[in-house]
Amino acid sequence: MNSIPVEPSFEAFAELAEKGNVIPVYTQLAADFETPLSAYLKVRDSRHAFLLESAESTDKSGRWSILGTNPRRVYEARGKEITVRSGLATRTFTAEDDVLAALEREMAPFKPVRHGNLPPFCGGLLGYMSYDAIRQFEPTIGPAPKDELGIPDAVFMLADTIIVFDQKLHRLQIVANAFPAEHSSLEEAYTDARGRIAAIVEMLNRPLHVPALNGLRPIEAVEAQSNTTQAEYEAMVLAGKEYIAAGDIFQFVPSQRFSTPFHRSPVDLYRALRHVNPSPYMFILELGEFALVGSSPEVHVRSIGGRIDIRPIAGTRWRGKTAEEDDALAADLLADPKECAEHLMLVDLARNDVGRIAKHGSVNVDDFMIVERYSHVMHIVSNVSGELDPAHSAYDVLRATFPAGTVSGAPKIRAMQVINELEKSKRCAYAGAVGYFGFDGGHDSCITLRTCLLKDGNAYVQAGAGVVADSNPTYEYEETVNKAKGMLRAIALARSLE
Repeated sequence: MNSIPVEPSFEAFAELAEKGNVIPVYTQLAADFETPLSAYLKVRDSRHAFLLESAESTDKSGRWSILGTNPRRVYEARGKEITVRSGLATRTFTAEDDVLAALEREMAPFKPVRHGNLPPFCGGLLGYMSYDAIRQFEPTIGPAPKDELGIPDAVFMLADTIIVFDQKLHRLQIVANAFPAEHSSLEEAYTDARGRIAAIVEMLNRPLHVPALNGLRPIEAVEAQSNTTQAEYEAMVLAGKEYIAAGDIFQFVPSQRFSTPFHRSPVDLYRALRHVNPSPYMFILELGEFALVGSSPEVHVRSIGGRIDIRPIAGTRWRGKTAEEDDALAADLLADPKECAEHLMLVDLARNDVGRIAKHGSVNVDDFMIVERYSHVMHIVSNVSGELDPAHSAYDVLRATFPAGTVSGAPKIRAMQVINELEKSKRCAYAGAVGYFGFDGGHDSCITLRTCLLKDGNAYVQAGAGVVADSNPTYEYEETVNKAKGMLRAIALARSLE
């Protein structure tokens, strides 16, 4: 154990302990023969584990991948009732206001001390918040429709020991947060953190044997059942267009949920998804009785170092086979009035959301309607930023921006009321957010799109389409089917693993 070099030294650790009660202890290793996924497979040894990474880096994302297992605590929220699990101990309490305020109070006693060469996220809460949690912040949305899946409205794992990959410098750091107040001496706290690091190093040294992923074989999307018939979906579109014609809303995003049997592991699906549909925000959340596996293209909100960022995405084209065709498709995308109109609505929503928690006069549109290219598609993307008002926290940032306009509509609250009226089932994880709250108050999350819920031997995939005044109901239905095909192809590929 003592042969593994760590930072800080014990002498420096003792000095840091005078400044706070959470001190990260870490070691650094070359990542030339290790990937985030291989490391995850080696250390994943409990019913709760997480992997957040980027399979497609851009200038705005993709440097860091975060993974871990055996969280210190697990918070599960159903409405305002929150259950906290820590080992074999369980306690339940009712939030005075909402789940985010309750989590913020739970995290308030932690006073982290940053030092050395640490990554942006060194530990804290990781998990998801479902779309339906919005009713805690905006009760005018109305009561939830039928709950067919039975998962919590939010689950967050409190991670005190994590592995962070730095894709830029090709190294990994094992970070074990020490909590001196919970030990009889500083030496004991320091030794405990070093012991957790040593245990992970030992796990990473294990051999790993996994079946090959035959990505060269053509795979067709699996057949899946929907909770909404085509006629029912088109009727939702027509009903929503009546609200648009009446001036109630400008846009809304009706969705449908597909399901198919699935008996492979979440990791099998993740491997397939990473091959079929790599994206800037990829994740596995293994949460006991169920798991979320996702490949989201879009940040929900980021609040790091006092800066808030939202990057609205609306407007899509497939990549061209040649550079010339690619450029022509990008030009066609930017010239499409419907795509541009939808995008402008989302930029306005983002400006309003950021303005709720930013310093007055600090909201800017840094990038406006640029085309970002990914492996299979290109999107129109803008970036809206602001300086966080000191009176607000990262939890306020998520609350003020939730859910994303991309999955609700405009104006947001009225659009959600229309969705609540027309959709027959709770959305659950779909259209919510997946991400983290650091011990230091930083936050980064993606929209829960292109995500599969695995539960009770079934895979659930949900997709929506943005409806505006001139939308064609059949076209919008087909768009939701096409959006689900990438995940359904990944399910088929995962099923083919030997």
